[in-house]
Amino acid sequence: MIANPPFQWSMLHPRFWLVWLAIALAWLTSWLPYSWLMAIGRALGRLSFKLLKSRRKIAKRNLELCFPEMDEATRNDLLTKNAEETGCAAIETMIAWWWPDWRFKKYSSFLGYEHLQNAIADGKGVLLLSPHMLHLEASGRIFGLNHPSVGFYRPHNNPVMEYFMVRGRNRGNKYMIGKRDVKALIHALNNQEVCFYLPDQDYGRNRSLFVPFFAVPDAATTTGTLLFAKAANCVVVPIYSRRLPNQQGYQVEILPPFDNFPSGDDQADVIRINQWVEQAVTQHPEQYMWVHRRFKTRPDPDAPSLY
Repeated sequence: MIANPPFQWSMLHPRFWLVWLAIALAWLTSWLPYSWLMAIGRALGRLSFKLLKSRRKIAKRNLELCFPEMDEATRNDLLTKNAEETGCAAIETMIAWWWPDWRFKKYSSFLGYEHLQNAIADGKGVLLLSPHMLHLEASGRIFGLNHPSVGFYRPHNNPVMEYFMVRGRNRGNKYMIGKRDVKALIHALNNQEVCFYLPDQDYGRNRSLFVPFFAVPDAATTTGTLLFAKAANCVVVPIYSRRLPNQQGYQVEILPPFDNFPSGDDQADVIRINQWVEQAVTQHPEQYMWVHRRFKTRPDPDAPSLY
């Protein structure tokens, strides 16, 4: 369990000065009007895809693999929109970490809260499934405003970034759990906490099954969801989240819990999770994190990379 980390004087070492400068500039920028921030984000995203060509190449390849039926012009348009959304995600981190509640509430919408309330009333914890949408930081803050929850995350190697990241994500929420601390997450679920879990990235061969994801027939997919669902007294609840058009902000929608889950058939259950992720992503494919090498692990380790 990771609560807000204390400040350490060692974080003022000169090797961290550039990080402090970047954070100070980001904090000052965050006070600009929301419409300005999104315009800056879109421009930043377009620039980053031009400069970081490897990331652009990964996103383009993922779109080719997942949507082979899509014509090239449409895919290129989607890629451009995804670049803009990726830049907005960087700006949204500042918004989610630093905006006061009164300002953030104007741009947030929260639907389906009764599904959490029902699970907790039944004495259950909630394993909250969320795909890697680009506005995750904003989604987490919305949850903090409505139901303080627990995050499952990868700690940052830089102590200054770790300090601000944990404190920012805990703003309104309870605490964070490192991704390797499986027992702590199970303990939180058994204590009826609502815990975020993201099941849609390639975490390697360990505890994974190769099942379809979009048009790729054999995507390495974690069985971590099943591990927690089996070990803890909890229900598995999916959510949809979206960045709304016309500078309206963000909407998080909680859906009913998965029924008969886990079913006892791990293969079928993992396929079901991927199908749900597909449904979430296809609502707003431009808002998904396509820059991740989702298909880097192949069933045959000697097979050529899809990238």
